[in-house]
Amino acid sequence: MGKKNIDIAVISDTHLGTYGCHSSELVNYLRSINPKLLVLNGDIIDIWQFRKRFFPASHMQVIKEIFALLARGTKIVYITGNHDESLRRYSGLKLGNFQLVDKLILDIDGNKTWIFHGDVFDATTKGSAKIIAKLGGHGYDLLILFNRAINSILKFFGKEKMSLSKKVKNSVKKAIKWIGDFEQIAAELAIENEYTHVICGHIHQPQIKTIKTDKGEVIYMNSGDWIENLTTLEYSNNKWEIYHYDEECAHSPATTNLKDMNKIPSLNVVTEEVSFFFKTILPSA
Repeated sequence: MGKKNIDIAVISDTHLGTYGCHSSELVNYLRSINPKLLVLNGDIIDIWQFRKRFFPASHMQVIKEIFALLARGTKIVYITGNHDESLRRYSGLKLGNFQLVDKLILDIDGNKTWIFHGDVFDATTKGSAKIIAKLGGHGYDLLILFNRAINSILKFFGKEKMSLSKKVKNSVKKAIKWIGDFEQIAAELAIENEYTHVICGHIHQPQIKTIKTDKGEVIYMNSGDWIENLTTLEYSNNKWEIYHYDEECAHSPATTNLKDMNKIPSLNVVTEEVSFFFKTILPSA
């Protein structure tokens, strides 16, 4: 099967460098598409939880696939998030078809589209609350590992997989209200600034819906994540859709096993400048 040609792909919350990242599936997805524009909408590398002892070959392969797309002519815009907030000191950086920004405004077929990560609305990522959020991130990582062990057992017995993190979120009324508030605030700001579409990440909730207020309406979208939902927003043929990765029928020309990652030849397009850039943003410990 050949690559899928799309105009725009928006990916967020891959959290490379954490146990929860579905890196092999993401590699398969990136190899399956040929986008004109790839928007990386924050929390791509999880610098909050980055540690040298855990950055598997499959996680590095994701970065290589992104640079391979860049080398083949795809324009790539990296929008900073809270887990990769140390990149914000380099906002405005341009290297060929690569651009690093804090937000992006696009005119797509006459529609004014505002794209940003969304952590600006989240008080738990700022000040002293950030310390608690970081500790919570480690607990979330352990939950993901436990969940994977459970799913392996369920798969062995032919049962359907489950997501503990989703169940926890969906059972807590405060979490549901927080998600609703997040979407409403993003929509209200977008309407106030006369955007027709607004795209966020951050909350790991893939969504496309119209939100109306007394001042107008906007199409709110969220690209989801590659931890729980394995989703991407795709724009093609004048239409936005949520792509859900399905390991049984992924539209990938060459599905890759995790154990084979070290054997994969990949186009090396990481220049000395880019290499130095990554060394400066990643913590030494």
